[in-house]
Amino acid sequence: MADSLRRLINNESCRILQEKLENWYKDYHINSCDQNLNRCCEIIEMNSMIQGQLFTILNQTAREGGHYAGVETIKSRLLPWLGTCFSSTTSGRPFETNLSLIQESIEKERQLREFASTRKHEIQQLEKELNSTHLQLNLVQQDLAEAQMALEETKTKSATTLLAAEDEIVHLKAALKASQAQEESALRNLDRLNDYEQQVQILKDEITILGAQKSVLHSRLARSRSPSPRPCRSRSPSPLPLRSCSPGRARLTNAARHAHLVARFSDIYAQERLDAQTLLRTYIDDLEIVQRIIYVAAVESFHAAKMAFRQFKMRVRKTLSLTHSGPESLEDTVLDYIVRHEDLYDVQASVNEVIRAMNINPKISFPPEVDFIMISSLIRELCRVAFSMQTLVPPLDIAFGADGELFNESKYRRSYDSDFTAPLVVYHVWPALMENDSIIVKGEAVSKRGALWSCRSRSKSRSRSRSMSPILSHSASPSRTLLPRSRSPSPIRSGSPRL
Repeated sequence: MADSLRRLINNESCRILQEKLENWYKDYHINSCDQNLNRCCEIIEMNSMIQGQLFTILNQTAREGGHYAGVETIKSRLLPWLGTCFSSTTSGRPFETNLSLIQESIEKERQLREFASTRKHEIQQLEKELNSTHLQLNLVQQDLAEAQMALEETKTKSATTLLAAEDEIVHLKAALKASQAQEESALRNLDRLNDYEQQVQILKDEITILGAQKSVLHSRLARSRSPSPRPCRSRSPSPLPLRSCSPGRARLTNAARHAHLVARFSDIYAQERLDAQTLLRTYIDDLEIVQRIIYVAAVESFHAAKMAFRQFKMRVRKTLSLTHSGPESLEDTVLDYIVRHEDLYDVQASVNEVIRAMNINPKISFPPEVDFIMISSLIRELCRVAFSMQTLVPPLDIAFGADGELFNESKYRRSYDSDFTAPLVVYHVWPALMENDSIIVKGEAVSKRGALWSCRSRSKSRSRSRSMSPILSHSASPSRTLLPRSRSPSPIRSGSPRL
């Protein structure tokens, strides 16, 4: 008995067990589940070994006391403890509890390992993404650096170009000032030249008058030297009645203005007319209606400009007749004043008059959402040219045209879509320009076979697609709205055809 107890003490199993318990307690939160279970199993094995040795000592001690020695102690302490730990009713519960705890611990350990592996995988993925992001960031930084370098180069080039452009602008401004000075000098020289030409013309007239006076004096001298039974009763005519009126600016510049206005009339046909036609085609699909609108605009523009010229001329004549005195006639003075002050012509009033006349013209129609004011630029240019043409001697006018008239080769050109064998004009595209009774610029007309009567029936049955506005209807005179307009010939050109 003593030997067994001494061996147990010498074995230091209890001290080792205590140290293992203390170490396990210290490392419990650091170790894994398997490590903790291994530690627990080791402690249980050591504990079982110590319990085995203690049961051996207990058996030997009981034998040394006799047959019935220690019975009370065994009954009071050992058997209750054994009954509590190994009874049938409660013996499985601690084991099952420990087993369930072990299983839960194992399951949690497995979940923890899976979670750790998942987290480790996610961390690896995040590290890969972080590395790729770093690479992309480096690339973006390189691109940004290159872009900054390119921007700096562009700024440098732009600054150089701007400096060059500023220098060029300065040179151009200097050249413009020089050209303006040259132009002003040329205009002054031109004015001087016109004055010189006028003076030369006046001198030529004076020379002609002096020549006429010389011839008269020679005739008087011849008659006075010839024998005559009776004295000459008639005196020589005074040189003043032979004195002709010196021409003014209007007559001096008549040829140049004539050529310029004819060229301008042709330019309007080639440019402004096509621009107006293109603009109208965006609202009207029928080319015939568009061309009719432009032709009516041209005719009405010439009529309005002639009426405005007559009124302007009457006002000027009335004003100048009170103070007129000089070698020129009153008509030449009036015409010269109009030529010099054409800017006083109220072209906008003529444009409004043309638009009012077009609104009541039965041959043309227009969508209600738009107005003839769209082609006001064309009408304005035609009115200006027509007004200036009235200042010529003789004035220029457009030829009268009517649908169904016989086609005249010397008066019109056929349009590209015309029937070149048709004898009659279906409608007009552009009026012809006349001087007295001769055509100087041909117009344009459309000729087709069998289309004239259909056009007339369509024009009779066609209703106006837009009504006049209240302002236009009130401003129009009753004679314009109720009766057809009659146009009297111009007082300057009584032989020109009426519009």
